[in-house]
Amino acid sequence: MLSHLRPALVMLSLFTLLAGLIYPLAITGVAQVLLPSGANGSLVLRANQVVGSELIGQTFLSDRYFWSRPSAAGEKGHDAAGSLGSNLGPLSKKLIDRVEGDVAALRKAGAMSIPVDAVTTSASGLDPHISPGYAALQIGRVAAARSVPEARVRAAVETTIERPALGFLGEPRINVLRLNLALDAASPGGADR
Repeated sequence: MLSHLRPALVMLSLFTLLAGLIYPLAITGVAQVLLPSGANGSLVLRANQVVGSELIGQTFLSDRYFWSRPSAAGEKGHDAAGSLGSNLGPLSKKLIDRVEGDVAALRKAGAMSIPVDAVTTSASGLDPHISPGYAALQIGRVAAARSVPEARVRAAVETTIERPALGFLGEPRINVLRLNLALDAASPGGADR
């Protein structure tokens, strides 16, 4: 029996070492050399302080900032530890009421056309992007809160639009954190999210 058990234990040890230690360390090393920012979470720094990640959405409440799309992740939304969708189906009364409430609030604020990402959550609840249409909907509010011309805010929006990869893969989008940081850099005066 020992003659059968010994090769099995040697192979288990070998593959544990190979697949559990050597391979992950090699891949981590390659990632650190070739893509250091991505390998470390795509962290965004301001004054040498981490203010977020390009990959995880955040909640912005102040009128001075562009708001992210709604989030069902966690109790207050955008909780990276609670990443998930709402799991509410299209006939859910709770979902219908929330979306109708969001649409009514946007219509009351003067929106004629409402982009879908303004009232729906992403699958993870942590999408860091909004559509250019949703950003355009918010330009007036942000400009008024910052006491700057709308053209200046519109220019910041235009410069932060991420185009589709290779010109056709995906949709144009805006990273909300990057946009808000660009606005702060252009017109400092408080960072009250």
